[in-house]
Amino acid sequence: MHQSQPAFLASVFQRGRRWGSHRQAFTLVELLVVIAIIGILVGLLLPAVQAAREAARRMSCSNNFKQLGLAIHNYHSAYKKLPIYKGGTWSNGSDGSDNRDNRMDLSIWVGITPFFEQQGLWDQISNPNTKIYDADARRSPPWPPMGPPTSQANYPPWRTEIPTMRCPSDPGGGLPAFGRTNYAACLGDSAWMMDQGHFEQSGGILAQPMSATVAVEANASCRGPFVARRTMRFRDVLDGLSNTVFAGEIATDLGDRDKRTIASIQRDSVEIRDEPDHCQHENLIDPERPSFWSDGTYGVAPTLAPFDAGRGYRWASGGTSFSAMNTILPPNKEICLGGGASGDASSMGVAPASSRHIGGIHVMMGDGSITFVTDSIEAGDVHHANVWSGGTGPSSVGSSSPYGLWGALGTRASREVISESFN
Repeated sequence: MHQSQPAFLASVFQRGRRWGSHRQAFTLVELLVVIAIIGILVGLLLPAVQAAREAARRMSCSNNFKQLGLAIHNYHSAYKKLPIYKGGTWSNGSDGSDNRDNRMDLSIWVGITPFFEQQGLWDQISNPNTKIYDADARRSPPWPPMGPPTSQANYPPWRTEIPTMRCPSDPGGGLPAFGRTNYAACLGDSAWMMDQGHFEQSGGILAQPMSATVAVEANASCRGPFVARRTMRFRDVLDGLSNTVFAGEIATDLGDRDKRTIASIQRDSVEIRDEPDHCQHENLIDPERPSFWSDGTYGVAPTLAPFDAGRGYRWASGGTSFSAMNTILPPNKEICLGGGASGDASSMGVAPASSRHIGGIHVMMGDGSITFVTDSIEAGDVHHANVWSGGTGPSSVGSSSPYGLWGALGTRASREVISESFN
């Protein structure tokens, strides 16, 4: 005789309860296996997440650089010239301590601020300004138009941190820097005269016109798209805008003796000109930690730039450490500056591009495009002297760059043929 439907369901329910009462829980081994699997999955996922984050930061870094490239083109369209590297104001007879001028030391970025949506900042710089940084007091007399020397800590515009000037991959921030920058103007493939260019002064008096000797020296060695204190135009870039590096990425200093971000200074200028890897040959790099300068435990401890003169520490300054690079040593090599006993972070020398990215750096080409260049780019023979007025062989005036593809990309009119990919 068949059970009724309610009785049948009740019977199944009772059997289910009996079976459930005998079901065992997870064993310790099973739990450990599950936890181990979860740990493995998380371990695999985290590097992917970190890589995705860095990819996003790198893209943002490239986009910021692109904005600066567009600003340079818009500036040229407006004024028919490029922003001047180490341009600005000069008062004859002044030593800079009276804040009457900026000592003709401005970076290329100051002039283009209105072209990358920093019109407010440009208005502060280009007009007399009475504001004192981080204070309610007013300055009397006002700061001069185009500002005081870029080392003046009380001038608010020089202390401004501009987001467009920063690469998100770089963690540097705050004091002892002023406003940081991760982008630097390309000065070519020769360190000789790079900090002076077409400029001559004696006793605080600007020589006008400058001597023929200075002009000959500067014309021979200042081969990049930007030349100190000289007006440059797109027409001067005979190698082609798409074949010439206008600016490169730089990592800012973190205070850790990184050879890429704090300069070895007061080296002999002639020795650096004739041997670009001079600092390495002098055993100034720690052999145990080759990304850092020696502290004297191993090798020879170099004289380093002051703590407040790290790489990229002043966006408004045209000083070598702050906003300049050259294409002598390949990316992410050491900064080695000359000037002898009076040398500082703004002296001539080898100033490679650098970054916090893995494997290379971004560069801005003259046409405004942003390209990633690897650390392993072909860079010729770094034992050759720079091209200069007294050079011979590969270093003679008008020669193609001694520093291979990397050097050729930094020159504006040396007629090198770029016939290979560099990214």
